[in-house]
Amino acid sequence: MFAEKLSVSLPANLVGFVEQYRLAHAMKSRSQVISEALELLRQRELETSYRQANLEIDQDFDIALADGLSHEAW
Repeated sequence: MFAEKLSVSLPANLVGFVEQYRLAHAMKSRSQVISEALELLRQRELETSYRQANLEIDQDFDIALADGLSHEAW
């Protein structure tokens, strides 16, 4: 996997957390901890987007039902 170097400044308490997490979970580097954290954030954003899309689809379906669409037309 190609990795791009990035410099990040964090408060001391977050650096401490990253280091404790790295040691507790036998990770090779702080970068691995931060990468996992960012993947979790991306997953959370994706789940939020899916929930929002699902709400929009459900509302459209309810409107279609109110217009007289029966399930037999499906």
